[in-house]
Amino acid sequence: MEYKNTLQNKTDNRPIAFFDSGVGGLTVFEKVKKLMPQENYLYFGDTKNMPYGEKTEEQLIEFADKILHFFERKNAKAVVIACNTSSAVAYKKLKNNYKFKIYPIIQSVCSTFAKLDVKKLCVIATPATIKSHAYSREIAKYNSSMEVVEIAAPNWVRIVEEHRINQPQSIEQVKEILDIAQKSLPDKIVLACTHYPYLINVLKKFIPEDKFIDPSVYFAQNIKDDLIKSGLINNKFEYEKFYVSADPQNFQLASQLFYKITELPELILDM
Repeated sequence: MEYKNTLQNKTDNRPIAFFDSGVGGLTVFEKVKKLMPQENYLYFGDTKNMPYGEKTEEQLIEFADKILHFFERKNAKAVVIACNTSSAVAYKKLKNNYKFKIYPIIQSVCSTFAKLDVKKLCVIATPATIKSHAYSREIAKYNSSMEVVEIAAPNWVRIVEEHRINQPQSIEQVKEILDIAQKSLPDKIVLACTHYPYLINVLKKFIPEDKFIDPSVYFAQNIKDDLIKSGLINNKFEYEKFYVSADPQNFQLASQLFYKITELPELILDM
C-alpha cells in the first residue's frame, strides 16, 4: 500500500509511540520508521524494570499503565506495544482505558502466522509470555490444526541488554534453548521477544537463518496499513525522541546493534 494521505489536505502530526523494557522494541521501531519515514516518533525503554519476562502480571500491568499515561501526556496518536510480554499480559487489561490506538505485537501477528504453510511452530519467548500461552491461544483462534510448541528463554534478554552476545557463556545459553527447540522438530521458530532478533548471528550458527521468524516484520506492515486506513498519517517528519527510566548511556550503547541513537535518551525518573 502506497504511503500517502488518504484524506485530502488532512494530516496528523501527532507522534507514534513505542515501548519495551529496553532496546528490543527498536527492532519494531526501525521497521515502522522505514515504512513510514514521514511520521514523528517517541520511544520509551523501561530499563529500570528490565527484564519484563521475570515480572508478575500485576507489575507488568502497572508498568504498561504508567507508560501509556506518559504517552497520553505527550499527545501520541497511537502506541505500539513493541514487547511480547506486555502484549501477552497487559494489553487486554488496558486496551479500553485510552483514546489512542494501541497496537499489541502478539495479537497483531498471530492471524498472519496462522496462515503460514507449516504444521508445527516453535515459539521462543520470555517466561512471562510463555506462561500466558498468548501465542498458542491467539493462533488457535485462526488455525486450530497448527501445533504450537512454547519454550521459555529466561537469559536471552539480559544477554542483549548487557552486550554479552558473543561471550562463550552466552552462546552456550542460546544453544541450550535451541537444542530443546530442535527436539520438537518445528517447521519454523518464532523469535517471540523483540530482543531476540539481535541474537541472529549466534542463532544461525546452529539453525539455518531462514527457519527463524521475526514477528516485527509482519507487525510493522500491519501498523502502517491500519494507520493509513484510519487517516492517521503525517506528511512531514519533524522529530524522534527517546526516553528511558534508568541508565540512558547503556541504552544508547545497546541500541547501536540495531538503530543508532545520536543523542542521549532523556531520563524519566518518576516511572
